[in-house]
Amino acid sequence: MRSARLFRAAPLAVVALVLAPQFVRADDTEDFLKPENWEGHANLWKLDPKAKTVVGETSENLQYNTFFCSKKKYSDFELSCKVQLRDGVGNSGVQIRSEVFDGKLFKVKGPQVDVGKGYWGSLYGEGVGGMMKASSPDTIKKAVKESEFNDYLIIAKGTKITIKINGEAMVDQDFAKLPGKEAKDAPKDGIIAFQMHTGYPKMRVEFKDIKFTDLSTK
Repeated sequence: MRSARLFRAAPLAVVALVLAPQFVRADDTEDFLKPENWEGHANLWKLDPKAKTVVGETSENLQYNTFFCSKKKYSDFELSCKVQLRDGVGNSGVQIRSEVFDGKLFKVKGPQVDVGKGYWGSLYGEGVGGMMKASSPDTIKKAVKESEFNDYLIIAKGTKITIKINGEAMVDQDFAKLPGKEAKDAPKDGIIAFQMHTGYPKMRVEFKDIKFTDLSTK
């Protein structure tokens, strides 16, 4: 009789564990995409928090890289979205744990998840030493749709950075140091920013279906 009671109770215990609050991951997207959390050139960037979309577009060549920047800093997080460079033209990226060093031109330095031909999914040190981890050309060819929307997943947890495109792992390792001769410690927190790269007479980048989870308090 004791064995029978244990058998009947087991499924209930499993259900309780599955439904327990500590196993449910919060979605912080609404707070992340609040307009008051963002700054950048208004003529280049459009944020639609209801559609969970950020669009950057220019009709002339910029003379410098500029960014659409969060005002809040983030440490550990998970960010997913769909990214498209219209007609495959241009270069963009997502800065993580970065900082603004020119508040008028919205210039940023720090680690960047790259978006652009030959660099998709690479981790690049924007203004902090250059390439941190280049995506394999074979993996880029296998995973990326150059002119279509691509699913991006970025996870920053401690010193480990994971970058996936359409389910393919592009980068997945620890980065305790920044590149370059000085090899400074990699930042533990900082802003998140979307990039508009110089060098293109006309380009449009769209980040849609953005979902953000702050893991620093989870």
